Amino acid sequence: MIASLRGRPAQVGPGTVVLEVGGVGYQLAATTSACRRASADGEVTLITHLHVREDALQLFGFADTAERDLFEMLLGVSGVGPKAALAIVSGYAPDQVRRAVAAGDHALFTSITGIGRKTAERIVIDLKDKVDALPRQAAVSGAPAETDDHTAARDALVGLGMSVQEAESALRGVDGELPVSERVRAALAGSAT
Repeated sequence: MIASLRGRPAQVGPGTVVLEVGGVGYQLAATTSACRRASADGEVTLITHLHVREDALQLFGFADTAERDLFEMLLGVSGVGPKAALAIVSGYAPDQVRRAVAAGDHALFTSITGIGRKTAERIVIDLKDKVDALPRQAAVSGAPAETDDHTAARDALVGLGMSVQEAESALRGVDGELPVSERVRAALAGSAT
């Protein structure tokens, strides 16, 4: 298994990084945070996962081990393939996914293109006991309030006429430290552009 690659980014595109290592270019399907990291000048190290299928070997790139661990957990859920798992890991930080699973928040997963209600429910059920094994990136004491604030902001946007998917998409780029009303304003301003 290829656990990580260190080299110079030869090409960075949406969801793809070509990393040149020792004269060989490795194409990785990458998370948005891995693409951002690869966009910086100089050498970069990306954590990887090699997915083996009958007809292909596919390499996935991640910014850190928490993203890869979450990706691998998601692959263990029936109905979730590498494309959907990468979309979830690209869309949400591991801590956000952990909080959504703990709160039973199916809407977070259905906001990802290609994830339906049944698959979202299966993700929550299958990962309920497993997400605690992920390395934590934020303080545990702040997690419940942050989840409640996020859910409240999403529900407010839904009440204003957005679908759950549109609300989740609008909240992705909004600072998680803002009060609920400010999150809603920022999400509305961002979706208007």
